[in-house]
Amino acid sequence: MLNKPNSKKSLLVAIDRNRIFILFTIVFLFMALFAPRFFNVFNLTTIMRTSAMNATVAIGFTVILIIGQLDLSIGTIITFTAIIGLGLKEYIGFGGSIPVAIIAGGLIGLINGLLVAKAKINSFIVTLGMMTALQGAIYTFTGGNSVSLSTPDAFAVSDWLALMIFPLVTPRVIITLVLIAASAIFMKRTRIGRNFYMVGGNRQTAWLAGIDTDKYTIAAFIMSGVTAGIGGVLFAMESAAATLNMGNSSLMYVISAAIIGGTAMSGGKGGIFKTFVAILMLDVLYNGIILFGLGNEVKIFIAGIILASVVLYEAYVSYKHEKVIGQRPELMKELEVQNQA
Repeated sequence: MLNKPNSKKSLLVAIDRNRIFILFTIVFLFMALFAPRFFNVFNLTTIMRTSAMNATVAIGFTVILIIGQLDLSIGTIITFTAIIGLGLKEYIGFGGSIPVAIIAGGLIGLINGLLVAKAKINSFIVTLGMMTALQGAIYTFTGGNSVSLSTPDAFAVSDWLALMIFPLVTPRVIITLVLIAASAIFMKRTRIGRNFYMVGGNRQTAWLAGIDTDKYTIAAFIMSGVTAGIGGVLFAMESAAATLNMGNSSLMYVISAAIIGGTAMSGGKGGIFKTFVAILMLDVLYNGIILFGLGNEVKIFIAGIILASVVLYEAYVSYKHEKVIGQRPELMKELEVQNQA
C-alpha cells in the first residue's frame, strides 16, 4: 500500500504529465459555457481550420526542441514556400509547384542543419540569419507585392480544401491530422524516433551509444523546413493568396504551443500530439476572446501570462530535479530521522 506522500507525488506527476489536456478541457468548457456563439459547428470548424497551418508547422519545430535546438526561420519558410507554391503554379501547375515549394523548405532546413551540426554555429544565430536572408529573398521574388491566384482551377482547389466533409473536418484538416498522427507514432514508437530524444536528453551519452548526433540534428532541421513548407503551401492554396507577412505570427505561436504542451527547450522531452493539443487550446482561447468582444491586446496579454506561468513552472521543476540529482533516498531518510532525534 502506497503511503500518502508517495500517492501525492504520483498524483502531481500525473497532473504534470497531462497538464495540456487539463488546460484544454478547462479552456474549452469555459468558452462553451460562457462565450457567445462559441459552441456551434461553424465556429468549431473554423477553429480546426485556423489551427491546421500552425499544427503542421509545429510537427518539425517540436522535433527541433526535442533535440535541444531552436529554429527561428519557420515563419519566413512558411511565407517563402507559400509564395513559391503559388508563384510557380502559372508555369508548372500545382503538380509541379507544390513539390518544388516543399523541397525548397527541406533544402533551407538542410542548410540550417549543416551549419549547426557541421560548422558548430549556435542554432539561434544560424536560423536568425536564415530568417533575415529569406525575408530579402521574399521581397526580391515578389517585388514587395502579395501573390494571389484568380484562375478557376485555383479557386476549385481552394474550395475543396475548405469543404466541410463532416462537422469540424475539411480536407486540409484531414491532411494535418494524418501528418500529426504519423509523426507522433514515428517519434514515440520507432527506434529512430526515440533516438531524437536521446540526442536532446544527453548528446554525449547518445554519441557513446553509437548514435550519429550530427545526422539527427540535420534530419530534425530538414523535418522542420519540410513541415513549415507544407503548412505554408496548404494555407496559401486554401486562401489562393500569399501575403508577405503570412508567417510572421507563427513563430511565437508555435514556440508557445510547444512549451505549453510540455516540450522542454533544453531538449529530451516533449511530444508532437501534446503540441497539437496546445495549439488547439490557444486557438479556442483566442476565438473565445474575439467572441467576448475583447481586443487583440487582451489576447496577447493572456497568452503571455499562460506562457510565462508554464516557463516559470518548468524552471522550478528543473531546479528541484537538479537538487536531488545524486542523492540516495535511503540515506536522506536516515538523515531526517537523526535530525528529528
